[in-house]
Formats: sequence, structure tokens, C-alpha cells
Amino acid sequence: MKKLVIAGAGLIGQRHIGLVKKHAALAAIVDPASAAKALAGTVPHFDDLATCLDAVQADGIIIATPNHLHVEQGLLAVGHGLPMLIEKPIASVANDAQRLVAAAEAAGVPLLVGHHRRHNPRVAAAKRFLDEGGIGRIVAASGTFWLYKPDDYFDQTWRRSAGAGPVFINLIHDVDLLRHLCGEITAVQARLSSAVRGFDVEDTAAVILEFESGALGTFAASDTAVAPWSWEFTARENPAYPHVPGAAYRIAGTEAALTVPDLTVWSHPDEKSWWSPITRRTLPSGDQDTFDAQMLHFLDVIDGASPLVSGREALQSLRVIEAIVAAAETGRRTTVKKDAERR
Repeated sequence: MKKLVIAGAGLIGQRHIGLVKKHAALAAIVDPASAAKALAGTVPHFDDLATCLDAVQADGIIIATPNHLHVEQGLLAVGHGLPMLIEKPIASVANDAQRLVAAAEAAGVPLLVGHHRRHNPRVAAAKRFLDEGGIGRIVAASGTFWLYKPDDYFDQTWRRSAGAGPVFINLIHDVDLLRHLCGEITAVQARLSSAVRGFDVEDTAAVILEFESGALGTFAASDTAVAPWSWEFTARENPAYPHVPGAAYRIAGTEAALTVPDLTVWSHPDEKSWWSPITRRTLPSGDQDTFDAQMLHFLDVIDGASPLVSGREALQSLRVIEAIVAAAETGRRTTVKKDAERR
């Protein structure tokens, strides 16, 4: 049975703890908070990761600490040759992420990033269908992240500060899935607004996406909108959110259209024409818990499987987010940087 260290015992860290206990063995918990020590019980507890890794033998590590610690702790894992699962985003800025990715690759240390939605069986079904040409050539995509974050969510000061809004915290998930399903995003245009709450961070964003294939996309995000059109409401991934049947993404092609995560396919059964009837059907998919699937995949990665979301994949999603912020600041179309060596 594999032994895993977990760094960070907050909400997501606690979820990982439960999954490790289900599928592996918990080697240690690292978190300076007093509540973490109580949570550890008989499991070894450490205040800092360096001390832990010097004292504990493990097969891998899950890093679920605040974003600004990811690179420093990831590099410690690399130094100990430990395969790692790092929560998204891989880093606070792309240049730091690139440093970690390069170090892991040079040392041959597996790096999986926690863009967990790619492990959702509905996403897997959509990906297969699109790759098989199920909608023909993709020509357009649209997505929404509309929901209302309650006032007490912003009691923590950092959530009212630049970098803590729906673009960096939430939209990075959607960007990663759109890249996964529709291909690389090469350029963006964007507008951000903080008109409702007036914080230093945006509460609403509108983005135009250009894909490498020539397809175009739009995305609207707002955490001050009373609405159900978001992955959180439609995917049934997290029981903390009420479920509303529907879609967060719409992907249109030359032969059909697909909505995700409800997996509805729209097509003309006879002649392709706006004068002709259009029908719908639903793709089959499994119902495996997304985080459960991600944990099982991480155990496979430790044994040599290729990460579904590699460090370079996560780095590229982060670069799209940085391009969106830059485009909003300058008011100009912004090209997304891409690694020549991306794998």
C-alpha cells in the first residue's frame, strides 16, 4: 500500500486525507495550524514540509497548501524524488510554475496538477466524442460561470484583493477544460468589472477566446450573479452546491453541437439547414466521483503512468489566465505564450 504525505489540512486537504485513507496509507500531515495537529491524531504531524520529508519515508506527496507555497514545496518534493499531486493553480505566476516544471522534468519526478474536472467521467465522455469527430470541426464555444458568493465569503481580507477574484480562482478551471476539449487557446481579449462590490478584485469578467484551430469562444464569469449556469451547479461534483440540470459549456461544430456537462448532442437528422428540424440525444457516461478518480490516477502516476494533467498542461492554463488579466489591463488583444517544448 502506497504511503502519502499531505501538506495542507484545509478544506481540500481534508478531502484528500479521506481519499488517502480509502485508497492508500497516510504517512504524515504537514500544517502548522493547531487544528491540523488534532486532525492528525496518531498520524505523524509536522509544522513544516522540510522536516517532514527528512523524517518520513513516503511514496508520494499531495500539496494542498496556499498557492504561494506550491513552488517552494514542490521543489522540496523534487529534491526528495517524490511524485506529487499539486492543487491548482500550479503556482501564483507562470514564471515560477515554469521553474518547478523544469526541475521536475529534469529530475524525472512525476508531477500531476489538481485540475480535477478532467477526471470527471462526463468530461471523459465529451472528450472522446469530440476527438472522434462527433460534432465535426469545432467552430465556436461558449461558457458561463455565474453564481453568487455570499457576503461572508469576503470576510477574509485576501478574497477582496487583486488575484482572488473569479478569473484566477474559478475561471482557471474553465480555461483548463476548454483547452482540454477544444484545443489550445492562442489569444484573448477581455474586460473586467468590480462595479457591484467595488473591491480591488473583479466580480465580473467577459472574455473572447481564439483557438489554435481557428475556432472562436466567449466566456462570461461573475460571482455576484444569482444564476445556476456554472460548472458548480450543473456538474453534480460537489454536494455543497445545489444541482441544476443544464450546461456550463456549449461547443458547436460543422456537424452537431454538444453541451457539457449534461452531454446533450444537437444535430439535424436530415438536411443540415436552419430550416430543418433539429433533434437532441444524450451521450452515456459513468458516475465515478471525480476526486476519487483523481486519487486513483495519482497512484497510477506514482507507478509510472503519464499524468492526465501534467505540469506543462497546468502551466499553459495559467498562462491563458495571465493573458486574460493582461488583455483587460491594456484593452488589447493579447497572445498567449506557449512553450516550444510543451509536452
